[in-house]
Amino acid sequence: MDPTSTAPIILEPQGQVQSAVIWLHGLGADGEDFVGVVPQLDLPEEHGIRFVFPHAPYQEVTINGGATMRAWYDIRSMDLMGEVDAAGIRVACYQVYDLVQQQIRAGIAPQRIVLAGFSQGGLIALHAGLSYQQALGGILALSTYCPMYEQFYMHRHMPIMMTHGLSDPVIPLPIADQSRKALEHKGYHVEWHTYPMQHQVCAEELDDISHWLRRVLQLDGKR
Repeated sequence: MDPTSTAPIILEPQGQVQSAVIWLHGLGADGEDFVGVVPQLDLPEEHGIRFVFPHAPYQEVTINGGATMRAWYDIRSMDLMGEVDAAGIRVACYQVYDLVQQQIRAGIAPQRIVLAGFSQGGLIALHAGLSYQQALGGILALSTYCPMYEQFYMHRHMPIMMTHGLSDPVIPLPIADQSRKALEHKGYHVEWHTYPMQHQVCAEELDDISHWLRRVLQLDGKR
């Protein structure tokens, strides 16, 4: 892959496209990071899902000594819920809005579009999905957190699934749990799963993701 590329990686399904999952990678990774997960989800052969894996832009990341890497926003300190790059998060959300609008223009209904993301990408999936002008099919937020949750008030019936490692050293479990409880206090229903892992994904988690996608995108004929 061209390291300067900005065009997302797109996996087309067999047959007609009926849904889309826009999947955002974590800090320092790129769109390739979760491409290999798709076959592991063991979805129905005719799932009809277009998977879109965008690349974050390159920018300096304060917490990594100012090193330049792919990042959706700057991380300024370990105070993840307090010292937040609000402007950077907002810019990233607009990038995701554009991706969503591309899928809508391609004929996919908003309620059949899921935003997914890991770590930094999960935060952007939450922020973009909960602030987009239309309700989407759902939000899948893996090993992440949600600062500035007080601004959200729309789409309270949108399905949200959050997952986290019990021994995550990057985003400690209490921060993720605080985010989950804050969203629930705002009236959102969050399906919450934890696993005996660190800052990663595991087989049990992928199985839960598969079942969740089948449900929210009605791959088995019911929601």
